[in-house]
Amino acid sequence: MALTACGDSDPLATGGSCDTDTNKITVGSANFPESETVANIYAEALRANGFTVDTKLNIGSRESYVPALRDCSISLIPDYTGNLLQYLDKNATATAAPDVDKALTAALGDQLGIGTPAPGEDSDAVVVTRATADRWNLKTIADLAPHSADVKFAAPAEFQERPGGLPGLKKNYNLDISSGNFVPIADGGGPATVRALVEGQVTAADIFTTSQAIAENNLVVLEDPKNNFAAQNVVPLFNTAKKSDKLLNVLNAVSAKITTAELISLNTAVSGAAKTEPATAAKAWVAAQGLDKPIA
Repeated sequence: MALTACGDSDPLATGGSCDTDTNKITVGSANFPESETVANIYAEALRANGFTVDTKLNIGSRESYVPALRDCSISLIPDYTGNLLQYLDKNATATAAPDVDKALTAALGDQLGIGTPAPGEDSDAVVVTRATADRWNLKTIADLAPHSADVKFAAPAEFQERPGGLPGLKKNYNLDISSGNFVPIADGGGPATVRALVEGQVTAADIFTTSQAIAENNLVVLEDPKNNFAAQNVVPLFNTAKKSDKLLNVLNAVSAKITTAELISLNTAVSGAAKTEPATAAKAWVAAQGLDKPIA
């Protein structure tokens, strides 16, 4: 989720003011294609339900967009439950979805609110090639542990220290990757990471579960039954000054249809060979889901 989407160089340059008109919504996005696509989906559905909607896309990381929510530069942005929890509560330890959702609700404070998390999530995953999975009969991360000495692992550099990175894999599954077998690649599980895995430069890699490259390259996501990686369900995050029953009804209706399979399909349209613009992909998806008309 570190890929950069096109957009304004400083979408928050004009600042914000806390307009309490709950019918006027400014939707933001982080600076990667999936976030921009989902932001456009929420925007399209809100417009179809009579909201006046502006967008400020490609804002950047949480360090930029959460303060923007709090100062009302934006009203709403799609986020991910596990990472949002870690941002709001540095001491959070929840990883399973129900625990993450409960802890996140408690960590939001007065200014921030969320809708119901979508069933779809975009989480870290240990991914191997089909040939490796077949050779070692791999289904879960634990199955990879006996082969630790032979595993070269690709991930962003910070994966070496993150609780859910190498330390978590060792603690939860006894997958012990030596420093010499760790290959740092700074593209957030993107093309360079995938290429290293497919070409055999590494044995396993941290790749996000909604990457279209998984299906395109017949890669295998190893199961994580101990929830080493925190749940990362898509969730609409908003400033509570904009909260209304009408807003929540629309957001929850949209989120209910955002499955992991739908995220993969959208990412394939936007980041795959077709290179569809996020706004175009979002508009087509909203129409296909019947969300381009008022929600009863």
